[in-house]
Amino acid sequence: MVKKKNFITIYLILIAIVIGILVASAIAFYLFHKTDDKIQAGVYIKGINVSGLTKDEATGLVQEKLNLELNDHIILKYKNHEYYVEIEQFEAKFDVRASVDLVYRMGRSGNVVKDMKDYIFVLMSKINVDPILTYNKEALISYLETIEAQLPDQLEQSSYYMDEDKVIITNGKNGAKIQIDELEKTIVETIQDISYKNASIDIPTFTEYPDKINVQAIHDDVYRQMQNAYFTTEPRMVYAQVTGVDFNVQDVEKAIAENPNADEYAVQLTFTKPEITVNDLGMDPFPDKLSTYSTQYVNNPDRTTNLRLASNKINGTVIMPGETFSFNKVVGKRTVSAGYKDAAIFSDGQVTDGLGGGICQITSTLYDAVVFANLEITARRNHMFVPSYVTGGRDATVVYGSTDFKFKNSRSYPIKILSSVEGGVATVSIYGYRNANDPEYEISIETNLVKTTSTSLVYDAYKVYKQNGNIVKKEKMSRDTYKKY
Repeated sequence: MVKKKNFITIYLILIAIVIGILVASAIAFYLFHKTDDKIQAGVYIKGINVSGLTKDEATGLVQEKLNLELNDHIILKYKNHEYYVEIEQFEAKFDVRASVDLVYRMGRSGNVVKDMKDYIFVLMSKINVDPILTYNKEALISYLETIEAQLPDQLEQSSYYMDEDKVIITNGKNGAKIQIDELEKTIVETIQDISYKNASIDIPTFTEYPDKINVQAIHDDVYRQMQNAYFTTEPRMVYAQVTGVDFNVQDVEKAIAENPNADEYAVQLTFTKPEITVNDLGMDPFPDKLSTYSTQYVNNPDRTTNLRLASNKINGTVIMPGETFSFNKVVGKRTVSAGYKDAAIFSDGQVTDGLGGGICQITSTLYDAVVFANLEITARRNHMFVPSYVTGGRDATVVYGSTDFKFKNSRSYPIKILSSVEGGVATVSIYGYRNANDPEYEISIETNLVKTTSTSLVYDAYKVYKQNGNIVKKEKMSRDTYKKY
């Protein structure tokens, strides 16, 4: 009995000694860890073992390994088309330093019991920390919207254009729109998982339906009461002629109801012509050349025909103060009956022949002239590829029904567009009147190629204002991304 009690006593003493040794060792090791400048054992960042490293060593190691895993772009796919999202363009990066600071603080709160508990838990559990991914949300959304505008299945809204003695009302077509929020989430999750190096993301889309044709709204927009053109010198003002225009709303609504799926409806207009037009007034009302810009073209017969047709459409257009010019409305739909020919265009990510090819040179020439005249751009998109006739950041593309070029006469006096295509040169000039109500500047456009990747070119375009030869201010107009040929 005595021997048994002695044995139990000895056993308990041994256990106490062992526990004491373990506790003493743990305390000693904790005190060493507390004063050490290294991260404790059992810690990983993004699956990378940073145990026993200093903060700087851990930051360098994790950043190096992540850089090896990260690609410079993500491939997006829609049907058989590919698009590229440049990681650097929306400033995506892992906040490695914050993660290192977090793991370094493990077991260093200042509470001995809590720190020892945390230390042992981390040691046994092997904690893995994912760095926070930061990115420029606005830049990513903006670029996804640019890709959306390049999808082959574009929404085409119901619209109309004037064609001599008719207004042509076009039915809209369903189009594909990107589920922007979902695609943004997928892109961010893909980068966080570092799983996109040899993979691609299918672009999620939904079908967007065009608005129904509103005949009354078209009539209200088309209707004009006849007015003769005239101008005054005190105050100096031009009043453009107005041809009286009208059509029967009920007849058109009946025709649409009888054949709702027709591609277009030709509506006969009735006109009351003015006796005096702006052209009859000559250039006297527009004494000052506000700007001019020219681009060179290769004399391909079909392409040159398209250039001349578009140029002739905008030539002589007068835009009143506050009025907005729409290239698609003025030029109209590019059709065979209108005389347009097949010529090279950018379509579905490649160069191919298309009806009306080349007219974007007129749009781009007009765009530069409009900027130089210090007018307000209200709608403009760049091409998929940098065109041959202007540098990146100085072009404007149009697609009838989906992509338009628009600007507003933000001056206090009417302006007149003169456009010509002759001898390999397309020229657009804008005339008006310089007065005290419109501060005048010498305008120039500055473009910079800010990024080149294996798949794309990125340009920034700035509008530079000068007075008396000195730069007054500089405004960023756009950041445009183009595919490489």
